[in-house]
Amino acid sequence: MSAVPDIIEAEVLEIDGSPAPPPPQPRQSAQSRAEDAWRSMRGRVVTFDRRWWPLWVLLGIVAVVLLAVVACFVAVFVVVAKVIGGVLRILTGGGPARTGAALSRRSF
Repeated sequence: MSAVPDIIEAEVLEIDGSPAPPPPQPRQSAQSRAEDAWRSMRGRVVTFDRRWWPLWVLLGIVAVVLLAVVACFVAVFVVVAKVIGGVLRILTGGGPARTGAALSRRSF
């Protein structure tokens, strides 16, 4: 028995009287394909799709909750800083806390 090659290559010149299909065009690079995709989306990105409104509502709620959490952390930090500052002022003998009321009522 003779050995049969694993791969057989042949060039098709004609099938049933019709010419062979044109050779495939070289593929574009990934960057040029991405640019073409953005160019095709240019007119459609302006408005939101109505089908996605639940997602936008959910994302809005998440954003508001995150903003509230950050605001709470900032408020807690300010309160703790004021308490620590007051305790240090008392321990070092810096006097009572300055409220700023004396600045608004000047005595001449």
